[in-house]
Amino acid sequence: MRQPSTNKRQSTSWHSVNEWYGNIVGEKGHYYHQHIILPKLIDLFALTPSSRLLDLGSGEGILERSVPKEIEYLGIDIAEGLIKQARQKSTAPHHRFQLANISRPMQIEKSFTHAACILALQNMKDGKQCIANASAALSKDGIFIIVLNHPCFRIPRQSSWEIDPKNKLQYRRVNRYLSPMEIPINMTPGQKQIKQTWSFHHPLSTYFQWLKESGFVVSDCQEWSSDKESEGKAARMENRARSDFPLFMCIVAKKI
Repeated sequence: MRQPSTNKRQSTSWHSVNEWYGNIVGEKGHYYHQHIILPKLIDLFALTPSSRLLDLGSGEGILERSVPKEIEYLGIDIAEGLIKQARQKSTAPHHRFQLANISRPMQIEKSFTHAACILALQNMKDGKQCIANASAALSKDGIFIIVLNHPCFRIPRQSSWEIDPKNKLQYRRVNRYLSPMEIPINMTPGQKQIKQTWSFHHPLSTYFQWLKESGFVVSDCQEWSSDKESEGKAARMENRARSDFPLFMCIVAKKI
């Protein structure tokens, strides 16, 4: 896989695709935000009026608009355009957004009870530092929740759906897994002007090691499948595969 440039703004920030992304997710998030990720997250957080939530890689504020307005919330992202959208859409007086690179060492002024990194860690070149920043910002026994595109089954350019016609099976093909990879993603296929983002793949063991090194213990690990259903001749095969190969992994860790 190609190596990204050393210019962080150009290589890993989603600033160049902020308008496209804002249109895709809208006010309430895309389908999987609404039907799977956000409902499950709210249950896992178990927020109270005294909770303080840090959102790392907050994008244009999808999580912010789903949590109670009375809690203290800080969203941090490197993409200036997404932070601007988030501030425009927010109506909560205790919710703030900060433009910063959370994959670099940084000082966050308050201790938080909860932290989250939702579908953002795999877009950071130094995900280990993001986890370290979460640990530094959390109070003792603070909860950190990470949601990933499943690192075992959803590896850009290295995983795909395949069909076994003899056995009438749809299965998941994985070409590579243990090797760390830096994978360029063309966000504007078919257009003359290419807008590129990056996906940084690591095996599951790496995430657990990073958490351990930053003073976390993993208290829960969940795998979330799609709730969509197919129709037609291949429906049974597709539905079975969809339920067996999860889209997302959720890791819940506690700071000790």
